[in-house]
Amino acid sequence: MDYTSMATIIESNGSTGSSIFSLIMWAALLLANWFLFEKAGEPGWYSVIPFFSIYKMFEIVYGSGWKALLLLVPLLNIVVGVAFAFRYAQVYGQNIIWGFIMLFLPNVATLYLAFGPAKYTGPVYSFI
Repeated sequence: MDYTSMATIIESNGSTGSSIFSLIMWAALLLANWFLFEKAGEPGWYSVIPFFSIYKMFEIVYGSGWKALLLLVPLLNIVVGVAFAFRYAQVYGQNIIWGFIMLFLPNVATLYLAFGPAKYTGPVYSFI
């Protein structure tokens, strides 16, 4: 098999540019989550720790991080995820429109909440 032609295909498909863009977006979202945690009064480094960051996000939104365990229940996780998007926008002082943006364009909404005028208003005490 001729591997030189395979290398030419890999080099010519533009993967370097998309990799750089992905790296920049990853860094921007990491920084945005860091700022969102700090706006909520939590240390920013909590946003970097896998699983613990999800627990803390649920604690920021609902006041109880244990509700994150509902994400492990099939089908219920969809309902919890949709409700979480709306509540996440709500605790940062945004309206239902930003809830829909958080649901369908979460990266855009996260960047706006972190770097925009959004202020943390406190957790929403509801079941879901």
